[in-house]
This record gives sequence, C-alpha cells and structure tokens, in this order.
Amino acid sequence: MLRAMSIMNLSEPSHGDIGGERKNLTPCTIVIFGASGDLTARKLIPALYQLFKEKQMPADFRVVGFARREKTDASWRQELRTALDQFSRTKPVDDKVWLAFAEKLFYCQGDLTDDVAYKKLETQLTTFGSAPLRENLLFYLAISPSQFGEVVEQIHRSGLLNKEGVGWQRIVVEKPFGHDLASAQALNRELTRYAHEQQVYRIDHYLGKETVQNILMFRFSNSIFERLWNRESVDHVQITVSEKIGVGDRGGYYEEAGALRDMVQNHMLQVLSLIAMEPPVSLEAEAVRDEKVKLLKSIRELTPADVARQVVRGQYFAGSVGGQMRPGYRQEVKVNPDSNVETYVALKLLIDNWRWSGVPFYLRTGKNLPMSASEVRIQFRPTPNVLFAAQCGSHLDANALTLRLQPNEGISLRFNGKVPGTTIGVRPVRMHFSYDAEFGAYTPEAYERLLLEAIAGDATLFIRRDEVETAWQIADAIRTGWDGKPLTNREFYAAGTWGPIAADDLLAQLGHTWHEPQVIK
Repeated sequence: MLRAMSIMNLSEPSHGDIGGERKNLTPCTIVIFGASGDLTARKLIPALYQLFKEKQMPADFRVVGFARREKTDASWRQELRTALDQFSRTKPVDDKVWLAFAEKLFYCQGDLTDDVAYKKLETQLTTFGSAPLRENLLFYLAISPSQFGEVVEQIHRSGLLNKEGVGWQRIVVEKPFGHDLASAQALNRELTRYAHEQQVYRIDHYLGKETVQNILMFRFSNSIFERLWNRESVDHVQITVSEKIGVGDRGGYYEEAGALRDMVQNHMLQVLSLIAMEPPVSLEAEAVRDEKVKLLKSIRELTPADVARQVVRGQYFAGSVGGQMRPGYRQEVKVNPDSNVETYVALKLLIDNWRWSGVPFYLRTGKNLPMSASEVRIQFRPTPNVLFAAQCGSHLDANALTLRLQPNEGISLRFNGKVPGTTIGVRPVRMHFSYDAEFGAYTPEAYERLLLEAIAGDATLFIRRDEVETAWQIADAIRTGWDGKPLTNREFYAAGTWGPIAADDLLAQLGHTWHEPQVIK
C-alpha cells in the first residue's frame, strides 16, 4: 500500500491493482439510485471515469442511473460530461476516453416507490447481452437512508437481488448509518432482510484514503515501530481532524447531527481502530474487520460521570479564520439561535486490553479551526529525568511519531538533536517522509478505490454491521451524558482558534497538552 497504484499497460487485461495485488474483476452492471444527485455528479461518475481511463475497470461493464426526473441516455450523458469537466481529478477530460466511457452509461427513469419502475429497470438490464452484465449487479444507494429499506425490498421483489442464485449482487450504502444505536439496528435489519450481511457494503469515504489504509502497512510491516506500539513505550495518542470551514449551508443537517455524529462516531473511531487494533491473522476482509470490532469493544464504557470528566463539546462564536470574519454557529442559516449543538468534540478514551491498558487516546474534531488537517500523533514515554533531561529541562522533548492523513500526506518522526557548538544544547528536530515526494502523482481518490473494491467483492475497507452498532453504543453513551446540559462558558471558542478552554483542561488532567498540526511544505 505504501506505493502508488500502478497504471497498467494497454495490452494487459483489466484488473484492479490494489497495493500490488491485482484482482480479477468480472463483467458487471452498476446501478446508481439517486443518479440526479450531487454525489453522483461530484464523486461517483468522476471516480468511474478515472478507473476506466486507468484501465482498472472490468473488461465489460455498464452503468445505469436510476432517478425520478425525465431524461434520455443522451441528456444524462451530457449532464455528466459537464460535471466531469468540473470535478474530474485529471483535467482536461480526455474526449476519446469520455466517448468510450459514455457508451456504457444508460438512464432509467422511475420513482423509488413505483413497482413498475423496477420492472422497467429489470427489462433494461436484459438488453445488455452477456449474462454477467445481467446477473452481476452492484446497487449503489446514493439516496436518503430513510429510503434504503424500500429500495432493497423493491429490487428483491423485481428479482434483481437474491441471497442465493446466479452471479453476484451487492448493495453499497452511504452514511449516516442511523442516528443512534436503535435506528442503526433497525436500518441493518432492513438491509439484511433481503440480502446477506456479506452483500452489504457500508461506505465511509475516509477509509478509502490512501494514507488511512497505509496505517496497517506502516504498523505491521515495520518491526522497529511495531515493537514500540504498546503501553510500555507509548505515553498517549492524539487523533486530530480539524476543519477550517464552518457549517456553511449545512446548518439544518448539523442541528440534527452535531460533530459527534458527523465525525466521531464514524471517521474518528475508524482511524482509532486501525491505529490500535491487534494484528489480524490475514489481510482477508473478515480477519481485518474482526480485529477492528474487538478494539472498539475494548473501549471502556462511559458512564454519565465519565462523560463529564472525559468528554468536551464546544461551539464556535464569531471570529476570524485566515483573515476572514466568520459568523457564530448560532447565527448560521437554519440554526436555532439558542442551539446547544456541538461543532467541536474532544474526548479521552481508555482501551481495556493488554496492549493499551492505561494509555489515554485523545480524539478531537471541530469546525472553524485555524487549518484543515487530519493526523495521528503517537507520543512516546519520556526518558528518565537524569542525564540530559536534568541539564536541558524543558528543551528535551518527548519523541513522537506523526502520521499526517491529509493534506500533505506523510510521516514525521520527532526526536532530540544536539545543537552544534561547545556547549550541550538540545533542540527537537524532525525527520519527515512525504508520500507525494516519494511516490509522485498518482494517488487514487477515495471513491475510486472503494468502488473498485466493491466491484471486486473485497469488503475490507467497508464497515460491518457490528462495527456500526458498537460505534453507536459509544456515541450514545456520550449523548446520554450530555442530555439536558447546556454548554458552559468554557466550551465556547472563537472561530479561528483551536477550540475551547475546556479541551485544554481535559489534557491537563494528566499533564498533557494538545499538539497542533503544523503546515508542512
């Protein structure tokens, strides 16, 4: 995984090439429900076009867009070409490649609640010639989660989705996977009523990022670090996902979600599980996902009293971000002027297993912070307070390893070096590895990799049912602890700062401080 995905020679057969392992891909049809939506135009079609351009797609495939609006194949293709000109990862769009790709795009008009529309879809699939194009079906549900259950039932009733039978059928669903444990369980029951769990691919685009996947490669292929990856060497771990933007026009959504549901329950707990999980017995999907679930289940349960001590929420008020004035959250569009919804969360989690007993894991995320960055900092235990520590005092820094997930993806090792001269002076220095400098241009977008994995039937980068439900148990415990409690003065922060004072208080309990992401050039 630490190398760039290779681009195959034109004479080679079409395969997926993931981390050096080529996967044979069978011909198939991809059906996108919600074909007129923003996700399709901005992410899905650009990703499929890029895969086609790089000869990563199966030797034969079709894409069928299903939506309510009246369109022809030609008009839908033209819409997508316009979107591709704007959102394609590589510009300009190659006209020759586009024309070949467009020939594989088809449109099916219909309402998601209309039985006849699904029969129409079934009839359209029968015109695709070869049996694999009719029987190997990837259904991408780029629609509201409230519609998942009905769509899955409809495609089953139309004979397009079966738990057993010829070919293969898979369902890809976008987050959010519910808004609490009960709703997530209900959604999972709906999805698995007509499909096996192995046919359901819950997508979290964060897991498609190259550097997130490289966490496993870094950990388990480098003995010098894996031997330090435990309570004996690690003092604490910090995971930061900061966003420079505010809620913008998503105020209505944020009033329902908040930072806990939007970021912590999914993205951040996924990164935590990869950082802290035990080595899987193999790289097979279920082996990796088993270890992630075991890790999440090892997180110490939070009581309301624990939440008061270990979890901080925050909300931004008006301030300057990069020289630009930003309104406070309560002044944003579609936000309650008395809202207590959190735009920032910081928490301390403890993992009750042999490897991590006693090591605090600090997670934080927020809107309107000074910069957008995602990184993991492994802070190692300091040296004994003798020799250089006694002489150099505060200048002797603890060693740290930082995995920058985005932007400027890379890995930095921080250690102490002697300042040249006749006296003993010390200064922390950094050794930095940059993915871009080492491997060059080609890093696939998250949706490119995730779509390719779904077509290949590899569920490693997708979230299993018990993962979703375990993560919601953690989030629900935090919300229970917050229930009925207004934000305090120490939980508000100015836009353009690194968060509320209460977040600093959280780390100060054990003598720790936050380490802010640095601009890497």
